[in-house]
Order: sequence, then C-alpha cells, then structure tokens
Amino acid sequence: MNLKQLETFIWVATFKSFRKAADRLCTTQPSVSARIAALEESLGNKLFERRSGSIALTAVGHKILPYAEKILSMSDQLKEQVRTPETLSGVLRLGVSETIVHTWLSDFLSRVHHKFPLIDIEITVDVTTSLRNELITRSLDLAFLLGPVSDFNVENTYLCAYPLVWAASPKLKLPRNGVSIKQIARKSIITYARNTRPYAEVQSYLREVMDEPARIFPSSSLYACKRMAIDGVGVAMLPVACIVDELEKGELEIISSSWQPSDLVFTASHSRTPHNVLTAKIIDLATTAATEFGQDSDK
Repeated sequence: MNLKQLETFIWVATFKSFRKAADRLCTTQPSVSARIAALEESLGNKLFERRSGSIALTAVGHKILPYAEKILSMSDQLKEQVRTPETLSGVLRLGVSETIVHTWLSDFLSRVHHKFPLIDIEITVDVTTSLRNELITRSLDLAFLLGPVSDFNVENTYLCAYPLVWAASPKLKLPRNGVSIKQIARKSIITYARNTRPYAEVQSYLREVMDEPARIFPSSSLYACKRMAIDGVGVAMLPVACIVDELEKGELEIISSSWQPSDLVFTASHSRTPHNVLTAKIIDLATTAATEFGQDSDK
C-alpha cells in the first residue's frame, strides 16, 4: 500500500469512474486500474463493485474511505511543515464568473504566480449555473461565482459584493433620476444570461409591474452587455465596478430608478473532499485581491 494508491482510490470513489480519475490524475485508465488492483490485493478485499456502465464502493470500500482521506490529509500537512511556497506544484482548475474577469482576476493571478511560481491555473470562464455544475461533478477544483453554493459537500468563502446599476448611453437621453422601471423597459433591457439570478430577478419584477411583455436582451457576455449599452441598444443592468472607465469617459451614465436589482455576491467555493491543502492558500490570495480592488474603487 502506498499514498499514490490511496489517492487513486479516493478519486475513483469520488468520480465513480476509472476514466475520470485517470484524467484528474493525469495518467491512463490502465494505470488507475493497476493501482486499485494492487491496493485491493494488499488489503485482501475488493473495494469496488463493477456494474454495467458504472462502479460503486463495496462495504469495505465505504469503511476505509475516511481513513484513506485522513492519511492523505496528514501527508499533506506533513509536507506543509517542510515545504516553502516556491516548491508547491500542481494544476488548479479554476472556474470564474466574467464579472471577476473584469475586476480583480489579473491582480489575483499575479499574486498566485508570485507566491506559487510552480502552480499552473487552468481557467474556465462561464455563468454561475455551469460553474456550479462543474464544481459538483469535480470538473473544477475551485470557483469564484455568484454564491453561496447550496450543497453539503461544498464550502463557501465570501469574496466580495458588487451593486448592480442601470447604465445607459447619453444617446438615449433618459433622465438620470427618478426613472420608473416602465420607462427603462420601453428602451429595452440588457442583462445577464437567462440561467442567472439577475435575469430571473428582473424578469420576475417586470411580470408584476408591466402590462405587456418587456423586451429583454440577455447575454452571457458582460462585454457584449456593455457594448450594447454604449451603442444605445437599451439600458443595461451592470455591476458598477465593471463600468468605471465607461462612466469616466461619458460613454455610459447611471440611471437612478425606483427599483434596483440585488447586489451580486461572490464566493470562493470548493469541494470539502478530497482535501486540498493548496485551496485555502489560493482563497486567501483571492480574498486579498478582491478586498484591495474594492478599496481602490471606493477612493
């Protein structure tokens, strides 16, 4: 029995798939099968039941899984005592909401590269719904998304909150104060994609107050939302932190309305198991980057 076999056992149990475990461990499926077979031989018991198209832990597999996780955790803690940040290596699969891309992601990546030069980060930019699904299925190690994620195996750490505002081009010649939601809707509303909370929130409110369906342009691209607003296509619902430059240039202006959408609250979310000693360090850097960006924006 060795640590590599235990790590492989944990990932196969997590994914319920030899192929997915092989992808996660950057090895081949035969190699994963060989490690599990060697572990089963050393323990004298089968750890997985092979079924048609799937696998499941045996009773013995269920029994030893917490012990395997504890051993791997203790091994990580032991290494932590002698390692310096410069020697930590590996790949972190990170999911990011586009709002974070437009605010403090670059600063965060610079901090990670400076402190952990041997860590490679694979970035996926997507809407929160997709990021949440990839997090649950362990396709991502960590995600900065609209949270928190409600799942018993996901841990959430607060990162930041950004107010959403109505932003429009001066070309539309809207009053900047006291504009009703009906007036905004007559100009068309540009907002987040359909499968997001901001879209659902504005859609729900419009159904209550509008006599006829409002024209809404949903988009999964924050850049596209800004571009359409600047071009006068409609009034966009955008995080104020993402349009600072456009406001200063006079390309957009904030429209004060009787109804404002809820703030965007972002969390750093990750699976509690398998334990990853690097995750907490990465989240600390993200929290610092988000906090300092917010302080600079307030000045």
